Amino acid sequence: MAKDYYKTLGVDKNASEADLKAAFRKLAHQHHPDKNGGDDKKFKEVNEAYQTLSDKNKRAQYDQFGSDGPSFGGGGQSGNPFGGQQGGFGGFDFSQFQGFGGQSTGSGQGFEFDLGDLFGGAFGGARASRARRGNDIETQVRITFKESVFGVEKKIVLNKTSVCKVCHGDGAKPGTKLKTCATCKGQGKISQVQRTILGNMQTVTDCPECYGSGKIPETKCDTCKGAGVTRDKSEIAINIPAGLNNGDTLRMDGQGEAIPHGASGDLFIHLAIESHPMFKRMGNDLIMAKEIPLADALLGTTLEFESLDGKEKLEVPEGTNTGDQLKIKNRGVSNGRSRGDLLVGIKVIMPKKLSKKAKALIEDLKKEL
Repeated sequence: MAKDYYKTLGVDKNASEADLKAAFRKLAHQHHPDKNGGDDKKFKEVNEAYQTLSDKNKRAQYDQFGSDGPSFGGGGQSGNPFGGQQGGFGGFDFSQFQGFGGQSTGSGQGFEFDLGDLFGGAFGGARASRARRGNDIETQVRITFKESVFGVEKKIVLNKTSVCKVCHGDGAKPGTKLKTCATCKGQGKISQVQRTILGNMQTVTDCPECYGSGKIPETKCDTCKGAGVTRDKSEIAINIPAGLNNGDTLRMDGQGEAIPHGASGDLFIHLAIESHPMFKRMGNDLIMAKEIPLADALLGTTLEFESLDGKEKLEVPEGTNTGDQLKIKNRGVSNGRSRGDLLVGIKVIMPKKLSKKAKALIEDLKKEL
């Protein structure tokens, strides 16, 4: 059955080389079998269509004779639309891509873009490796409720890999020099070529001898044996700012695991804040409850108690009821610019028993109310 290569790529018959290339890139991304949702059959069809239409001679023959012409399925070897080339994906020779052994001529003999660029480096093509970085560390620190309100500095001890304190990470014995790494010739990288179903794939990795630095010590550090890092206990001071909540996480850059001649990972501190028997937090305000006898609620009184800031005095006005909330300003949680308030909820305690005298006084009071 005749194949419509223009329809396969979604372009018209007057499509330019740029249009063909753009259509191919889009469809190849979409249907590549190594990607989620990829379709091997459609991917081959897209390759076949582009291989034909991107070559001026093949395109002219296709426009004249169609896909059943002598240069395509009608006269090819075993139905191979690419003239029986071997070693490629379904007969498609990926070595024609620039950067994989092919020449980009712009005349249909090769493609003008990098397969690694086309598929985002999914196949480990020859491209720069990411910066080397140590692992992150997570830990939990418990603090009191009061410490969460005012902030605190805590010191913790972690058993982790750190930069060597003697050679400061270069791996050389103090007083000695570094020399060029013979393995990578000072480049810090080594390349390897592997043959895959997609053709020859070149990978670039950090040199295992110098860890990517391009230099090695003439005389290795006695402490770290030339690695530049040691594993030991490290004391770390953590500045916990005021106002954080239970479960918040602090991040300390470069305080994670160290690696030879690379950046250290980060330290993530998860906060666990202890509850308080008297105070609770609501936003930046603190809430507490105070009980007062009926007489104080009726006549008013002055309460004296301890807040997180120290001794406080609070005036309770006459006629205060249960559920009334009194405020002491600037005794709450800091947000870095200002502090919230302390809200005191009042609960009036009713007497369980009344003496005859008290009952008589209340009877007199009822007459006035």
